[in-house]
Amino acid sequence: MIPPIQDSSIPPCKKCHDREPLELAFSMAFQPIVDVRTNTIFAYEALVRGLDGSGALQILSQVTEDNRYQFDQACRVQAVSLAARLGIKSHVSINFLPNAVYEPAACIRKTLEAANEHQFPTHQLIFEITENERVVDKDHLKRIMQEYRRRGFKTAIDDFGAGYSGLNLLAEFQPDIIKLDMELVRDIGSNPVRQAIVQGILGVCKALSIEVIAEGVETESEFLTLQAMGVYYFQGYFFAKPAFESLPEVNWPRTEALS
Repeated sequence: MIPPIQDSSIPPCKKCHDREPLELAFSMAFQPIVDVRTNTIFAYEALVRGLDGSGALQILSQVTEDNRYQFDQACRVQAVSLAARLGIKSHVSINFLPNAVYEPAACIRKTLEAANEHQFPTHQLIFEITENERVVDKDHLKRIMQEYRRRGFKTAIDDFGAGYSGLNLLAEFQPDIIKLDMELVRDIGSNPVRQAIVQGILGVCKALSIEVIAEGVETESEFLTLQAMGVYYFQGYFFAKPAFESLPEVNWPRTEALS
């Protein structure tokens, strides 16, 4: 049983009380991240969906500067709540908006309270920042990542190789995980330039003890090429599509494909 939160180092977040409740209803789909070394599920990524299961765009298009903070908080709570209800035993990966975090220690309070309420172990949480989001204050982001790591969460950079900062982001802080952008993954088996770029990223991550997930994997060729390069964490339609408020079956690679 997870003990109640009694941590005086987490001050109440005044911003929570200063804002109106979020008037934007949404739910989550879950997509597995697999470890092909053991044919096990490493994590499920929680992905925003409409209440009818529709894509994230219609929800994200309603996120504004005025409701960004409430939306970020609500995503975390919803992901933890559903993960507990579905009985997820692996990690759960949650995207977060760094520009919506005012004070890292205070803004994590609702997440911890949700984990406590739903009896979900906090060490199973991964927080992803997308490299596509322009980070206004890198020092602030660094403080967020350090606070999350101190709390026992894993941290990740999503869409790595497609955004604003690239390797410069790794020079500022080192997450536990990076997720290769799907544009680097697409048709990598027949693209020596992408192979060279990914091989370089893998070398940097190995030197920094950062795990690598290849996301957006859609074909056996992409999977086999990346596996031969040393990747063993995968996410994408080749393995499973996201399932709305449920956990999809995984299409594990054929044994001969792994040999």
